[in-house]
Amino acid sequence: MNHIVTVQEAVTAFADWNEPTNAELDAIEREMPVIEADIELLDAQIITLDRTPTELDRRRIRRARRLALAARLTLANQVAPLVPGVGA
Repeated sequence: MNHIVTVQEAVTAFADWNEPTNAELDAIEREMPVIEADIELLDAQIITLDRTPTELDRRRIRRARRLALAARLTLANQVAPLVPGVGA
């Protein structure tokens, strides 16, 4: 039986040079409210997958959707001035 093996030493996903930069970590930190709001919206939607949504479920989804949109708006307003040539 012939075994198929790779000729590379290791998977490069864990290489030292593949760590996120400080700028990337800062960008993730700025986007965290949007990520959390999206998670809350998904949680509200997942709850209703196996049942008929109640009025409380509908309100929870609407609230989560509004919070997600507000978080995206806030992020867009923060990032726009950082783009070169915009708003100058």
